[in-house]
Amino acid sequence: MQMRTLGNSDLDVSALGLGCMGLSHGYGPATDTQQAISLIRAAVERGVTFFDTAEVYGPYLNEEVVGAALAPVRDQVVIATKFGFTFGDDNKQQILNSRPEHIRVAVEGSLRRLKTDFIDLLYQHRVDPEVPIEDVAGVVRELIAEGKVKHFGLSEAGVQTIRRAHAVQPVTAVQSEYSMWWREPEQELLPALKELGIGFVPFSPLGKGFLTGAVAEGASFGSDDFRSIVPRFSQDALRANQALIRQIEQIASGKGVTPAQIALAWLLAQAPWIVPIPGTTKLHRLEENLGSASVVLGEADLASIDKALASISILGDRYPESMKSRVGR
Repeated sequence: MQMRTLGNSDLDVSALGLGCMGLSHGYGPATDTQQAISLIRAAVERGVTFFDTAEVYGPYLNEEVVGAALAPVRDQVVIATKFGFTFGDDNKQQILNSRPEHIRVAVEGSLRRLKTDFIDLLYQHRVDPEVPIEDVAGVVRELIAEGKVKHFGLSEAGVQTIRRAHAVQPVTAVQSEYSMWWREPEQELLPALKELGIGFVPFSPLGKGFLTGAVAEGASFGSDDFRSIVPRFSQDALRANQALIRQIEQIASGKGVTPAQIALAWLLAQAPWIVPIPGTTKLHRLEENLGSASVVLGEADLASIDKALASISILGDRYPESMKSRVGR
């Protein structure tokens, strides 16, 4: 597995990480714990060194699974996790909370569940409008000085917030959605990250499974699957957006690879400081995703892909209306 460095930091990670959320949260019932541990360890065996989790995934369950899986190889891997919420009595309601005292409580919980003495990359999961980002960055700076955290990250933050945080404690990585069907980061975010020397970690690089070509027109999702409330996965959107899949399949066929591999290779080709974190629950999909690191897209390939993508209009928002206020602050 090739390695990449996140921005101007000294944090080196595999070119593709593993987004672990789907093993416990967001896409239906949690994967059996032993199966999840086996998948994570299979990723390690195949050269993956970068693993992404968060306290909210479960809540808490995903960190426990990741911690158990990586404990035997802790010195060989980079673990990223996130703080930023408290939870209702049923552990389902997510309440923004980045107060300094809560960040410390959250980090202690994450350290315990991850079975580690330090967190390699600690993200604020969502910007809390009630807490100045300078205060958040200041607490993380203290945690870094104490050795409990190595690097600071932000998730779904706006450019001005990133700049303000970076001035207090250098930000190593920003995480947000980015893929062939969500290219908004190209407008403001990626130029700012390049300027500041901050790495970028795209989540949902396969469009929550859509870009694999495996989500057919007419697909339906259970109430415990996040996609059931995402406008981009409505019946009308699924029907309209098949045009994108047909284009990707055509490109993939010409290269002798799969649509998922084209989608990930395209992301890797955008900048050397971009590290996608596709998730999966299946070993064969893991191996397929990792194969994308070997797919070479030259300038002519990228120009052809961009021309094809520009000819397609994507239908549907990436978040339901109730969640839009939590991103890009």
